[in-house]
Amino acid sequence: MKRIILVLSIVAFLGGCATASKTFTSDGKEGYFINCSGSALNWGMCYEKAGQLCGTKGYEVLEKSGDTGAMVTAGQYGLFGGSVINRSMIIR
Repeated sequence: MKRIILVLSIVAFLGGCATASKTFTSDGKEGYFINCSGSALNWGMCYEKAGQLCGTKGYEVLEKSGDTGAMVTAGQYGLFGGSVINRSMIIR
């Protein structure tokens, strides 16, 4: 049990940054898809990443989505549950 908690803690710690990838918006212009999903992240980290990418030019949020849910898994060591938090936005 302690080993599983340790592994989950390490995964959560390593995933502690918002990620971004280039994309194209509906009007054909270049933009960025920013993902800050997970319980260790928040919307502020999405906006911080947008600021890092665009700097003093500024940015426009074209789309923003977020939802929460629950996840339950079972294995030989028992039943485990947790929450799932998804956050993402597209900027240009």
